[in-house]
Amino acid sequence: MTAAAEMTGSATGTLVAAGLDVGSSAVKVAVIASHADEPADILSLHSGRIRRRDLRKVIEESYQVALEEAGLSSDDVAYVATTGEGELVDFRRGHFYGMTTHSRGAIELMPEVRAVLDIGALHARAMRIDGRSRVLNYRMTSQCASGSGQFLENVARYLGIALEEVGTLSKEASDPEVVSSICAVLAETDVINMVSRGIKPADILKGIHLSMAGRYVKLLRAIGASGEVGITGGLSADVGLEEAVRDKIKEDGIEMTVRTHPHASHAGALGAALWGAFRHRVLERRRVSVR
Repeated sequence: MTAAAEMTGSATGTLVAAGLDVGSSAVKVAVIASHADEPADILSLHSGRIRRRDLRKVIEESYQVALEEAGLSSDDVAYVATTGEGELVDFRRGHFYGMTTHSRGAIELMPEVRAVLDIGALHARAMRIDGRSRVLNYRMTSQCASGSGQFLENVARYLGIALEEVGTLSKEASDPEVVSSICAVLAETDVINMVSRGIKPADILKGIHLSMAGRYVKLLRAIGASGEVGITGGLSADVGLEEAVRDKIKEDGIEMTVRTHPHASHAGALGAALWGAFRHRVLERRRVSVR
């Protein structure tokens, strides 16, 4: 008997739901126990890197690992929801748009936020939301902009630095060299020139962070964001980038406070699971009313 054996799929009981956020560099999975009258419990979070592997295989492996970590089987899950490139998840029951899931996941993790800065591998987007996670306004960077996680990963690889070390090293900078190019290809050329000029890696990374942060703050201003801003997505754990966003907000004199959460990289998957549980309950109530 699994840990979820006593959970029910009724509209009033506890049910298990899973959310899969299929991105360009990773597949993130969240498994939750959703309660009708109480906050949901996060049972497991897992992230599987794609790295030129077969994406369907990464999806299946990531989902199975998340279930194992939660002590569950696929039969225990009442609803599987996806976001991102979710059409590749053959076993999904429903799909939700990325802004909807990230806003819902952000509110679950950081209830005070009223704007979300979702920074992914290919783009970043700023969303102004309300307390019920409804998206009121949004703006996105262009896909070719040098303000994405993939660009930062490419630079880290060129510098011979692990992506997990980028944030800490950036905070050690003493004389940051800001990258001005919007085009990612030209920005990478700027980085190569900096290395040839002997600029320290810490100063290069801090300059890149400040350049990226400047674009993000423009997005936040464009949507009229104020108050608490939560960072989600793959770069939410980059402490150097978080510090750079704070620096730019202070420099511009904007009334905003930036924060993140240890689970913020899984906000999309978590939001998908939460919306999936909600949809399941709605469908269950409809079935009961028909009977």
